[in-house]
Amino acid sequence: MAYPEAVAEMEARVARIAEGTAAERVWLVEHPPLYTAGTSAVASDLLEPERFPVHATGRGGEYTYHGPGQRVAYVMLDLTRRRQDLRAHVAALEEWVIATLWAHHVRGERREDRVGVWVRRPEKPEIAPGVPAEDKIAAIGIRVRRWVTFHGLALNVEPDLSHFGGIVPCGIRGHGVTSLVDLGLPVTMSDVDVVMKREFEAIFGPTVAVFER
Repeated sequence: MAYPEAVAEMEARVARIAEGTAAERVWLVEHPPLYTAGTSAVASDLLEPERFPVHATGRGGEYTYHGPGQRVAYVMLDLTRRRQDLRAHVAALEEWVIATLWAHHVRGERREDRVGVWVRRPEKPEIAPGVPAEDKIAAIGIRVRRWVTFHGLALNVEPDLSHFGGIVPCGIRGHGVTSLVDLGLPVTMSDVDVVMKREFEAIFGPTVAVFER
């Protein structure tokens, strides 16, 4: 799905949720190759501005990549009906990713000084003496309007990891990116979606599946 269309649809849906005329929504999409610039993006972190389209976006965070093979989850929840705590919401999104990874026998971890979910790579050279290599497998960036959340997370299932080379992902230098397939797991997007739905419900509550094109 084209990124501008997705943002327009999210904006409209969030307004309706806030008005009480639409249900909450968790929307699983896939985008063509592109870069997005969050509200904290630094121009020098866009290394190859001509490589893919670049979209300024209202979510928190810095530059990130979206593209085929990456599961993007846009999470539109009404926190007035849940818990009006943005840090708790971000922690729940992280836990969702970590549980999804663990179901695939991958240990995802949080880092206090780095947003997103990380995977240790002991088979890679240390990035500095005593500092083991770690790769980012999921990015998180949200926005909230009238206590309704939108944007969300991006989990790398099987994207072209070389496409991250046009940016400094999330402004973090010295660390790499990885995916489930890069870690040696022969999974498909459909496989991951089944697990994501199950783990989402364990954290946030039951859902109703609606398939859209």
